[in-house]
Amino acid sequence: MRSCCIATEPKLSDPTVSCKLIQLASYRMSAGRASEGAGCITWWGFSPARDLLSTGPVRLEGEINVLLVGSGDPRHILKTISGLQDHKSLNVWVIENSMEVVARQLLLLYLALMPKESMGNNEKTEVFLELFGNGEIRSQTEQTLRRAASQLSLSVTETLETATHPCLNTSLLKFKERDELARIFKLWLQPQPSSSSSECSAPILMSKAWDYRVRQHLGTRYDSKKSCFDWDLTMKLHEKGCGVINKQQYTRWRERGLAFEMREGVYQITNPSLLSSRVFNQKGDKVAVRGYWGDIVSSPYLSFGIETDDKSLLKTQNGQHIKTAQDISFANVQKLFQSLSSRRGCPTTFQSDAEPEEPSPEADRKSVSINDLMCLNGISVTFLPMDSLNKLPEKQKYSHFFNIIYFSASCVHQFGPTTRQIAAPDAVIVVELAKYILDVNKEQEAGFAKKVVSIALEAEFEPWHEGKSDDVHAVFVPQRK
Repeated sequence: MRSCCIATEPKLSDPTVSCKLIQLASYRMSAGRASEGAGCITWWGFSPARDLLSTGPVRLEGEINVLLVGSGDPRHILKTISGLQDHKSLNVWVIENSMEVVARQLLLLYLALMPKESMGNNEKTEVFLELFGNGEIRSQTEQTLRRAASQLSLSVTETLETATHPCLNTSLLKFKERDELARIFKLWLQPQPSSSSSECSAPILMSKAWDYRVRQHLGTRYDSKKSCFDWDLTMKLHEKGCGVINKQQYTRWRERGLAFEMREGVYQITNPSLLSSRVFNQKGDKVAVRGYWGDIVSSPYLSFGIETDDKSLLKTQNGQHIKTAQDISFANVQKLFQSLSSRRGCPTTFQSDAEPEEPSPEADRKSVSINDLMCLNGISVTFLPMDSLNKLPEKQKYSHFFNIIYFSASCVHQFGPTTRQIAAPDAVIVVELAKYILDVNKEQEAGFAKKVVSIALEAEFEPWHEGKSDDVHAVFVPQRK
């Protein structure tokens, strides 16, 4: 098993170290280190959702090919589809460095593509966010997860030469990778323990896994953890412009891993889609430990909850935001889902907050097969093998093929000279920066951005200066010959 962690820790006070840490998954360290907050697996991105077609120079008409490297979640896919004009076609290609992240991406896309006849838009938004950002979920949500896992397992095991669905195309993955996906989905189908259980059986109890991470991260500061949480929120996230992240909600997430509680109910069943294996060295032997190894500091609010086109959601009263990051996340995701329904060719009925949808009666629920999911006109999402980025330049099909290539902060080290061979002549390269990785100080954040520019220039790309400056993403275009 590949380990995404490292065994030694450089001194973060050294500004030159920030450049080297790009190759070490954006400053993520081994267990028990002060910089453990970001974790070693990316369950959600460290930047808001972006319409990649509006990031950089104006795109040509016709079919567009986008490559996402290490994006972690489908936020950019959903946002880009929502901004796509009807006459355009979009092919998205996804590379992740963990099959557990691929499984999560498939789950979230499956939920996004569920037709409104099977699950109303309000309820779908709630279930999506609950599975996206909660370590513990309600029993109703667990049932939805189990149905999805069952259908996804069938899909990846039955897929041969062609995709069963254009938006969930796993046909290009290696056989062993599809076997690994099937194994992960099978784990999700096993009964999950509840935090109210008196016994902790073989399955992982999320409440204990989460608390272990918090204790490891805070160390001697654990007894004053609420003060630490408040410092990270007010002196870091709020200073970075995330004032909509509410103190009460952020503290609840930092303590229990619950980012979204939108319905009255009991959130106590472990969310298996947020569990993964991590390899540790114990007396010279590599031991895989299953637990929660994702972000415990920056929060899942970053993906959908800190930016919005609806300025009414950003209003303040007496210096305090009226709406929270949870409210904005719900509004944004619901809007994205409405756009998907429109792309399907079915007019969407927009509903006001005053008239909430009734959840589908449990008696009418059934598993939605892959073939029953919405097919979006002109849209395809294809998952590529984990080691495929270095092999794409060797294949004629991908020669100068991608119009947009996106690199997450943890995958910047994969941006190199061979990128030019797969980038279209007018390609745009978008790189996630380290702004919202809270274990990185300002000096290191600046060093990271500087190193990204250096990597881009070496790969024969130059910064795009015509747009407004953005300290969240860096944008590059091919150097002029």
